[in-house]
Amino acid sequence: MASTISSTSTQSLVTALGGGSGIDMAALANNLAVAQFSARTDRLSAKSDKLNAQISSASNIKSMLFSLSSSLGDRVRQGDLSPQPKVANAAVAQAALSGTRQPKGSYSLEVTALAKPQTLASKAYASATSTVGAGTLTLRFGTVAGGTFTEDTGHVAASITIASGATLTDVAAAINGANAGVSAYVAQTVDGAQLVLKGKDGAANGFVLDASEASGEPGLAGLAWTPGSSQGQLLATASDAAFKIDGLSMTAGSNTVSEAIPGVKLNLTATNAGSPTTVSFADPSATITSAMSDLVSALNEIAGAVKIATDPLTGDLRSDGGARKLRNDLSRLAGTTIMPNATGAAKTLADLGVSTQRDGTFTLDTARLAATMAKDPDGVAAMFTTGLYGVYSSVDKLYRGASSTTDPGSLGGSISRYTSQLKQVAEDQTSLADDQEKLRASLAARFAVSENRVSASKSTLSFLQNQIAAWNKSTN
Repeated sequence: MASTISSTSTQSLVTALGGGSGIDMAALANNLAVAQFSARTDRLSAKSDKLNAQISSASNIKSMLFSLSSSLGDRVRQGDLSPQPKVANAAVAQAALSGTRQPKGSYSLEVTALAKPQTLASKAYASATSTVGAGTLTLRFGTVAGGTFTEDTGHVAASITIASGATLTDVAAAINGANAGVSAYVAQTVDGAQLVLKGKDGAANGFVLDASEASGEPGLAGLAWTPGSSQGQLLATASDAAFKIDGLSMTAGSNTVSEAIPGVKLNLTATNAGSPTTVSFADPSATITSAMSDLVSALNEIAGAVKIATDPLTGDLRSDGGARKLRNDLSRLAGTTIMPNATGAAKTLADLGVSTQRDGTFTLDTARLAATMAKDPDGVAAMFTTGLYGVYSSVDKLYRGASSTTDPGSLGGSISRYTSQLKQVAEDQTSLADDQEKLRASLAARFAVSENRVSASKSTLSFLQNQIAAWNKSTN
């Protein structure tokens, strides 16, 4: 602020004195200062423009790589590039790939029983706030069959402390807080308030409830239950799911069943005894061909942008190491092995029909793609996953390598370097502008002194001229 006031004051002074020499001293000071620094100013301005162009070009290519990687990832996760399982009777089960292998063919599925949890209700109490005594409740797990209980000693029992004065609601909260695999709630029934316990699906998840009462606070034993006891109600016995795959009987401890059909996870939701349904797999060939065509188009857009950016005469990134590395990586992409553990015909993008031309563009040989899908359908399907290897992994690796800011030889490293240089240029421009203003102010001050002297000289000259004229007049 002080600098601005000083500059304004000096300019006003020089302007006021400008009548002495007739020269605009303020403009002269400014023009001389600008001329003094013009070469350095132009160099910094040109450097700033170049760096901005380099950052813009590199960022645009990086953005294109990210867009391809993310869209391809979404497409792969969508699942239509793999032979997705389909259950003809969707009410019976939902099916998804387990990721262990690529299934094919079709299978019959008949569900005769769903896995169920044991459900137990206590005797009725007056209300949910009725006190139940104090002590310890113990849940032991195993198989309940008829009037017998076979404990699973490998399933750790859960002891739950019931505090003095606890209500039925407090007991439900304590059981839920134990996270022992049994949930509890208080149901308001026609008979009164009842504590309801529900375990996990599967015959092995049955349970009994033991009670140990605290001295002087009886009542907790009223919640205990074992098979055949006269108190409490066994509403449902824990049971396994029972089903048939291609007519072969199988069981499972829950309604989520993996690998009964190789490579498939089933979620059983209803029974269809006597009316088997079919689990089949869609042929993804047409979808894969379309996806590969889209991939080649996207790669060509990126390759085109890289070619323009690295043009030896006009490219903004013509001498950039990160851009050259990306160009080389793109040229090797089709022939790089992306399925190192594969034993079939599908190992590279070239096996999927992708080839690189001499000008750096990509083409898709649909005949070769079709031949590979026919020869090695499982291998092709395996290439379209989100795992460590495959089409998506290779494209994502290309993007991550190019965008790395820790690798000075990558496109991301170049962007970081250019950004740092641009920041330094901005600081240099600010410093240069300050130096230019200092010179202008100095010149303006010196010119003000000169102008003052000229003005004083002119005043003296005018006085002398007038005096001489007066003398001459008096002589005459």
